[in-house]
Amino acid sequence: MQKYIIELSQKKVQIVFLFLISFAMIFSTHTSSAQQKDMMIRIAEIEIFPESLEEYKAILKEESGASLKLEAGVVSIFPMFQKENPTLIKILEIYANREAYEAHLKTPHFLHYKTSTLKMVKSLKLIEMNALDLEALPAIFLKMK
Repeated sequence: MQKYIIELSQKKVQIVFLFLISFAMIFSTHTSSAQQKDMMIRIAEIEIFPESLEEYKAILKEESGASLKLEAGVVSIFPMFQKENPTLIKILEIYANREAYEAHLKTPHFLHYKTSTLKMVKSLKLIEMNALDLEALPAIFLKMK
């Protein structure tokens, strides 16, 4: 039974990942080079109190799904956790531009996430990133087929 649950969870992760890949491919092929350079990329590093982990993951999953579905400017909100320490969460965030990020912060689903999880978060670090090779983005996702 446990093996079935693990396999089912892995399939869900694969489906979400394929959705992200498809969206990124569509976005990158319909976006000019100048627009790609305006992209805002960051990695959020979050440590969750162990007793809040399951509730936090459920709220984060709901928020990331809503962001991808409802916000055209959200290219990626891809949460993941460390295998050895599941209370250490990292989120790859990619926004079309700074304006898309600012709009994201005002959405009902983000505000719900932020207010609901505030006491669950032990630490939060937001790391601003720059892509080394934006032109490689479509090729990366094509390899997943």
